Amino acid sequence: MANFIKLVISNYNEILDFKDPKVDTWPLMGSPGPLLCIMGTYLIFVLKAGPKMMEKRPAFQMNTILILYNGFQVLFSIWLTTLALEVDLEDALTFQGCYIQNKSYQRNKVLHEKLSLGAWWYFVAKIVELLDTVFFVLRKKQNQVTFLHVYHHTITAVFSWCYLKILPGQQGVVVGALNSIVHIFMYSYYLIAALGSKYRKYLWWKKYMTWIQLLQFGMMMTYLMLTLAMDCQMPKALTYFFITNIVIFIYLFSDFYRKTYKAKKIQ
Repeated sequence: MANFIKLVISNYNEILDFKDPKVDTWPLMGSPGPLLCIMGTYLIFVLKAGPKMMEKRPAFQMNTILILYNGFQVLFSIWLTTLALEVDLEDALTFQGCYIQNKSYQRNKVLHEKLSLGAWWYFVAKIVELLDTVFFVLRKKQNQVTFLHVYHHTITAVFSWCYLKILPGQQGVVVGALNSIVHIFMYSYYLIAALGSKYRKYLWWKKYMTWIQLLQFGMMMTYLMLTLAMDCQMPKALTYFFITNIVIFIYLFSDFYRKTYKAKKIQ
C-alpha cells in the first residue's frame, strides 16, 4: 500500500512539473462544463435528434461545404504537424526528451509553453472534427455513424481536453504529430471524394486508409513502450492511458477492416 501511495504521489508530481498554469484561462479550459455541453449535444444530435429530424426530409446536398471543410482540415492538419516541430519533436523521437528535467529551467519553461499551445490547438481540431459526424447525419449517411466512428471522435475530443487540463506530457507531441499526419491523408481523401464522380478514379487507395491508421497506432505503441522501457521522465499515467486507448483502437479498426474488406473478398 505504501508503495502504491508513493507511485501516485510520484505521478502527480510529474504531472505538476508539466502543467502550464495559463491553460486554465484559455477558451473552453476553465472547467469541464463547456466540453460536456459540446459532447452531450454532439451525442444527442448524431445518435437521436439528428436522425429523427432527417427521417422525413431529403438529404442535404453539401458538396461546396464539404470541399471547403475538407480543404480547411488538410491545411489545419499540416499546420498542426508543423507545431510539433517547434516542441522538440526530435528530442522526443530520439528519447533525449526522456531526461527533460535535466534541461535548464528556461528551456523547460519554453518547452512546456509550446507544448500547451500546440495541445490546445490539437484539442480545437478534435472539436471541429465532430462536424464529420454531423455532416453524415445531414446527408443521411447514418450507416457511417458507427460505434467506431462515434467512439473515436468522442474519446479523442474528451481526452485532448483532459491531456491539456490535468495530464500533460511530452509523449503527447509524438502521438499528436502522427495523428495529424494521418489526418492530412484522410481529409485529402474526403476532399477528392467531395469534388464529384469524375474524380473517383483517384480514390483507389480507400482501403489503404485503414492500413495507414493501423500503422499509426503501431508506431504510437512502439514509441510508448520504449518510453516505459527506458524509464523516461514523463508522466507514466499518461503513457498507460495512451496505450490502453491504442489497444482499443487497434481492435476496432482491425475489426472494421476485416468486416469491410476481408468479408467482401470471401463473398
